[in-house]
Amino acid sequence: MALITLQVLDGADRGRVFHNLSTPVTVGREEGNTIQLNDERISRFHLKIQEDQGRLVLTDLQSTNGTKVNGEDMQLKILRFGDMIALGRSVLLFGSREQIAERLANLRRDQLHNAGQSEHDARATVGSAGEAQASGVPDPTDPHMQQALQRLEKFPDLPAGLTPGQAAQLSDIMNFLHVRLRLLIESVQGEKNSERVNLDQRHWQNLIDLQMQVATYLRQIGDPSHHG
Repeated sequence: MALITLQVLDGADRGRVFHNLSTPVTVGREEGNTIQLNDERISRFHLKIQEDQGRLVLTDLQSTNGTKVNGEDMQLKILRFGDMIALGRSVLLFGSREQIAERLANLRRDQLHNAGQSEHDARATVGSAGEAQASGVPDPTDPHMQQALQRLEKFPDLPAGLTPGQAAQLSDIMNFLHVRLRLLIESVQGEKNSERVNLDQRHWQNLIDLQMQVATYLRQIGDPSHHG
C-alpha cells in the first residue's frame, strides 16, 4: 500500500502537511474525507488519489468547480512528486520535499545521460537555474521548481498490459493525431529572413479542431461511465 504526503500551499488551510497517508485518499470539505479542507469552493467529496499498478492516480469525483494539476483541468491524472493540485481556493503539493528532490535528481540524471554531460556540469546548470536549494531539497514555494520539473520531464510512458484490442484502439488514436499534425506542420510557411512562420486561417482552424478532439478524448477517459 502506497503512502503519500500532501502539503497545503494556499487556501484557508495553508501550511498544513499531511504525512504518510495510506491510499486511497479522498479530499473534500465534508467529514469522512481523509483530508477535510475549509474551503467553500470545493465539493463535499472533491477528488480521490488511489494506487493502481504501482502508479498513483488522481480522479476528480465530478466536482462542481473541477480540479487542476499543474494548471491544467484534469479528470484523471497519474501523479508525480512535485505536482501542484488546485481545487477551489486551495493548492496542494504532492509529495514531501525529499521525494520532490529525488524526482528532480532523477530527471537531471536522465537529461545528463541523453546529453552526455558530466555530473559536475549538471550541478552547475541546476545551481544557476535555481532548481534546488544548496541542500538539494527544493523549496515547494519556489516558482523555479515547477518550471524545472516541467522542463526536465520526459514524455509519459505508454500504458502497460493492454489487450490486443486496446492496443489497436490506442494505435488508431495516435496514428490519427500523427497524420493530422504532420499535415499541419507541412502546411506551415516560413517568412524570408525571419524566424517567424505563417499558418493560414483554414489550417489554424484545423489545429483548433484537433485540440478540441484531444480535449474530447481526455474528457471521455476521465468519465467513470467509460471505464470497464
